[in-house]
Amino acid sequence: MVLGELGTALAGALKKLGEHTVVDEEIMEACLKEVTRALLQADVNVQYVVKMKKNIVKRVNINELAAGLNARKLLEKAVFTELVNMLEGEGAQNAQNEGVTTKREKYAPKKGVPNVVMFVGLQGCGKTTTCTKYAHHYQKKGFKPALVCADTFRAGAFDQLKQNATKARIPFYGSYTETDPAKIASDGVERFKAEKNDLIIVDTSGRHKQESALFEEMRAVAEAVNPDMTIFVMDSSIGQAASDQAAAFKNTVDVGSVVVTKLDGHAKGGGAISAVAATRAPIVFIGTGEHIDEFEPFDAKPFVSRLLGLGDWTGFIDKIADVIPADQQPELLDKLAQGQFTMRILYEQFANIQKMGPMSAVMSMIPGFGNDVMPKGQEKQSQAKIKRMMCMMDSMTDEELDTTSLKLLQDPKRMERIGRGAGRSPMDVVELIEEYKRLAKMMGKMKGLKAPKKGGYGQSQALNQNLAQMAQAIPPGMLKQMGGMGALQGMMKQLEGKDMGEMEKMMGKM
Repeated sequence: MVLGELGTALAGALKKLGEHTVVDEEIMEACLKEVTRALLQADVNVQYVVKMKKNIVKRVNINELAAGLNARKLLEKAVFTELVNMLEGEGAQNAQNEGVTTKREKYAPKKGVPNVVMFVGLQGCGKTTTCTKYAHHYQKKGFKPALVCADTFRAGAFDQLKQNATKARIPFYGSYTETDPAKIASDGVERFKAEKNDLIIVDTSGRHKQESALFEEMRAVAEAVNPDMTIFVMDSSIGQAASDQAAAFKNTVDVGSVVVTKLDGHAKGGGAISAVAATRAPIVFIGTGEHIDEFEPFDAKPFVSRLLGLGDWTGFIDKIADVIPADQQPELLDKLAQGQFTMRILYEQFANIQKMGPMSAVMSMIPGFGNDVMPKGQEKQSQAKIKRMMCMMDSMTDEELDTTSLKLLQDPKRMERIGRGAGRSPMDVVELIEEYKRLAKMMGKMKGLKAPKKGGYGQSQALNQNLAQMAQAIPPGMLKQMGGMGALQGMMKQLEGKDMGEMEKMMGKM
């Protein structure tokens, strides 16, 4: 994954601090050298790397530290904060340096009123696809989006947008005959305003900073539609050129947000950080694949936390919340509390795992697991194995899906029939049953799991008991890699600010 190598290098540099009992100026300098080397190798612009190093040294002055302060923790925090500042837009960082607390907030469209959003970017950055993903994301939230194709430069641009919009069932506007992109954009926006669409997305021609005519065209489109937000779409693999290109766009139109695409690739990805710093605009979404739903809202702090191998428990639990329907949560918790684990539950959880997206991205949210926790080939094998097992479970009867009796599942005639129905060999059925036995044993340790009650000692007691049981259920090697019981307790600390009703739901999902 893009930025994966950078994350591994940064996490390794910070991990080395743990080898020293006392962190002095020499050790800090060595750590910062590794951090800056990793950033430069990842194609982050050199001026931002130098600035970041200076800011870290200002934050952590070894010689002026008060007695009892942990230099290692302060250094980790300083690296974390500076990376977050870069990804949130350097304007936030500058404001802090000047003692000003305000910063540019992320744009969010409002329902019921027309919101005009213009997308700009280089050729081939995935802009047209991103327009459709953006529209689809807000369509799921109850908006009425519409797409306008103002790209008259690229052959087939309108056809591509029309195909994407039709697939996503989003209204669109464009022209095969009109050559003035500003007129197409203006007509399209007026039409969709009249039709009461509350999110109107304008796709413009891809351009390069050397192409002054296209930049004039972009300015004309912006003047014609007067967008509420201009979003700069950037290919994460662009490299060192990112900073100059992004600055050229910023100087032409008011870029307020950034979307980074192709984060499922293997490029170095440091250009993404440079582009954000150059535009001083925050990243609002990231594209993680070609499909319409492979599009995620971006939050800098959890992203950097995962990048540095520190995990993101809140994101992990929110991810689970997205895929486990609310009405299934109490029932699932009750069954686990009673020690019931059936093939049907296993099938449902396999289906939920598939909805969560790439497992490497999910695993990187757990502290101790880096971006390279699961090689890409192994991830594909795991996904294929899950599909194979689900296919065999589709061949089972209701009795077989709902039983907890291994004797019934291991009946030779049943195994032969299940394999034949799924087009698999008896050995594949044996593999499925062995996997079920392993997971049933692990879930058996969750027996007696209690939902926390609202407020008071009872809630605290239930949470502590659940944590102890979770620690028993997790394989020792994995628990150690996560950081032991301390990591699980850290998870609860991260969730302290959440509403107690949310906490109850979350414990039901675990």
